[in-house]
Amino acid sequence: MKNAVLALRAQQISESRREFNARGGKLDRCEQCLIAKHYCICKGVEHAQCDAAVCLLMYHNESFKPSNTGRLIAEIVPNNYAFRWDRTDPDPDFLALINDPQYQPMIVFPAEDVEEGRAITEVNIEEGKKLLFIFLDGTWREAKKMIRKSPYLDNLPVLSVTADKLSDYRLRVAPHAHQLGTAEVGIMVLALAGEMDASIKLEQHFIKFRDAYLLGKRNKGRPLED
Repeated sequence: MKNAVLALRAQQISESRREFNARGGKLDRCEQCLIAKHYCICKGVEHAQCDAAVCLLMYHNESFKPSNTGRLIAEIVPNNYAFRWDRTDPDPDFLALINDPQYQPMIVFPAEDVEEGRAITEVNIEEGKKLLFIFLDGTWREAKKMIRKSPYLDNLPVLSVTADKLSDYRLRVAPHAHQLGTAEVGIMVLALAGEMDASIKLEQHFIKFRDAYLLGKRNKGRPLED
């Protein structure tokens, strides 16, 4: 199954003139899951049965970051897309996607950060359409910039989800405890859409990723001692 985030990462690497160095860049990582090789979680990933499609609109170098969880969604949901965000020059393939008549696109974002009346809290599928969830993948500050400075997104509805528990995401510290990582938001959105197989498998994959990532970081990529 394709992982559009990894494909985007490969494209950006091929086009880049200099190497991107993230924190922990000295670790010997798996090229796919980006976790230290001794803790690789690629084996046994379960793809879900899912009618909805997902799209990751990624801020600049987000696809390079080992701590990014957006790519976990693309590993679980078969119909996945990923594009690099640009304020003035959006990818033509992204514009074609959100204007494709087979899809019903909506941006996943908190209601308090968009104009009044734009946000929805329930998923009602239009007849003959397939849901397309668009995740703004970056830090919270970057995501706010993306939605405020992307006029081509202005006509899309915003699906707002509220966390019923504090974030389990401990790879990067959010400014507020209620702010969730992209995969955690994906878990909730898929459940809200009735895609329970995808939601459950994504949660399982996220927990596995989080624990392996933190273990590899703690042990500096070295294998556990017997």
